[in-house]
Amino acid sequence: MTAVVEPPVARLAALPGVSTASRVAAQAGQARATGRVLPVVPALAGLLPDAGLRRGTTVAVHGASSLLLALLAEATAAGSWAAVVGLPSLGLAAAAEYGVDLGRVALIPRPGPELPAVVAALLDGVDLVATSTSTIQPAVARRLSARARHRGAVLLPFGAWPAADVELSCRLDTWSGLEDGYGHLRHRRAVVRARGRGAAARPTSAHVDLPTPTGSIATSRLGTVTSLREETA
Repeated sequence: MTAVVEPPVARLAALPGVSTASRVAAQAGQARATGRVLPVVPALAGLLPDAGLRRGTTVAVHGASSLLLALLAEATAAGSWAAVVGLPSLGLAAAAEYGVDLGRVALIPRPGPELPAVVAALLDGVDLVATSTSTIQPAVARRLSARARHRGAVLLPFGAWPAADVELSCRLDTWSGLEDGYGHLRHRRAVVRARGRGAAARPTSAHVDLPTPTGSIATSRLGTVTSLREETA
């Protein structure tokens, strides 16, 4: 008897957590924002060409998962739906502190070898899809970016991604709060740098508090968005 091979979609549906993702996708189809640009917190708006996350683009995040959470926060709070794939260490408590609406996020922490298929399926119906990059080959990455562009979703790879429209890298600095040798860690300064293609070709950077004492993200008192040329002058 010839063995029956299940199609990728059937295998995808059987993965733990994907049933939740499918429900999120169905709701996102009804509640998807009408604008072409999804909002981000003001501290990051100046780093992006459209002051937000333009649908159909790929924005790669390097260096800190807190930066990824900060990108998800404003969009989910405004009603967009998101999915996080292959990032089991991403903390829900930290996400909530950054302002992410957890009721609008589907988590698929361990999709295994089906990760590209999971991401592709989610891009069809979810506004933002964040994903690990460790097991994705460059050719597959380009196909997923093309799918995001065609479907009008925002793809947020956490790590190197050859087809990224914008790359955001985060360099974390010192924590504050123990100036007298005791107390609580309150906030941490960081420098976020952006570079990319087209309208994002000119590198920029911003000094931010990541997190602030309240757990979110804000422009640091050290400075605002500058071009890298101005920063090194």
